[in-house]
Amino acid sequence: MNFISKELKTLFISAIPVLEQKAAIPYGIIQGIGFWEVYFLTLIGAVLPSPFIILFVNKIFNLLKKVSWINPFIKWIEKRTMKKSKNIVRYELLGLFLFVAIPLPGTGVWTGSIAASLLHLEFKKSILTVFLGAGVSGVIISILSYGVGILF
Repeated sequence: MNFISKELKTLFISAIPVLEQKAAIPYGIIQGIGFWEVYFLTLIGAVLPSPFIILFVNKIFNLLKKVSWINPFIKWIEKRTMKKSKNIVRYELLGLFLFVAIPLPGTGVWTGSIAASLLHLEFKKSILTVFLGAGVSGVIISILSYGVGILF
């Protein structure tokens, strides 16, 4: 895949569920991309899927639940997301912000966006909240990644 630039690869990695900025920022650093470029590429890549997730995940899940062999998987995703999103239920947008902003395993833009959709949070506020949370998460991951890199 040498025909795809390291910048585009970094952006794509940040848009992949589970990986998101947690993997894309260290990848961009290893590739020699500058701090701000890595930060903004991964921020854009991470939040790019969010509006589509928030708008369509309920509709897609309802369709997929009609397929007998997919139904258990969809129910598992919903259950897992709701279990991880207790604070979103309790604090709504502040909970969503913290859920996306604190880069822990199982948190992030994808899970936060799915939770916002399942909880029927207001679309515009959810998008802004996810964007701000991803911005803070990117800063935390960048500082940790560059800080660790300086040690070696």
